[in-house]
Amino acid sequence: MLRSVLGASARRLASGPRLARRRYSSEPPLWRLGKLNHVAIAVPHLDKAMELYRDMLGAKVSAPVPLPEHGVTTVFVDLGNTKIELLEPLGENSPVQAFIKKKPEGGMHHICIEVSNIAEAVKSLEGKVRPLTPEPKIGAHGKPVIFLHPKDCNGVLVELEQA
Repeated sequence: MLRSVLGASARRLASGPRLARRRYSSEPPLWRLGKLNHVAIAVPHLDKAMELYRDMLGAKVSAPVPLPEHGVTTVFVDLGNTKIELLEPLGENSPVQAFIKKKPEGGMHHICIEVSNIAEAVKSLEGKVRPLTPEPKIGAHGKPVIFLHPKDCNGVLVELEQA
């Protein structure tokens, strides 16, 4: 009876998974995603945020580093296997300032994932995911980074960083 109620397509689905034929290239990929480098949190007051992580939670916190080319002052909180990046706006034209205006208490700003070859990553994502800048820039770790539009990344601002 079940077979007569189900159509041919549904019967194929109900019979279990079928193995699809795939063609695999013998060429290694030109780039790979690596580890989560950090989660960035925009904060209205960097000193208060540093106090929370250093004094109340006991984490190792770096000294503040102003990055005028990115419009932020950054601090990294070392968690052992990854980091938290605290971002305070630096100037009224800071992209983080716009975030703080929308969320005065601050909040999660972006995630950063390492890639093995940022140039190839950018090239292969062309036409699929919009970058926020045409070319990678040097980020807080002194390595090339590029941000990907949140509308193309499930609502999350994603930063790719050269490993």
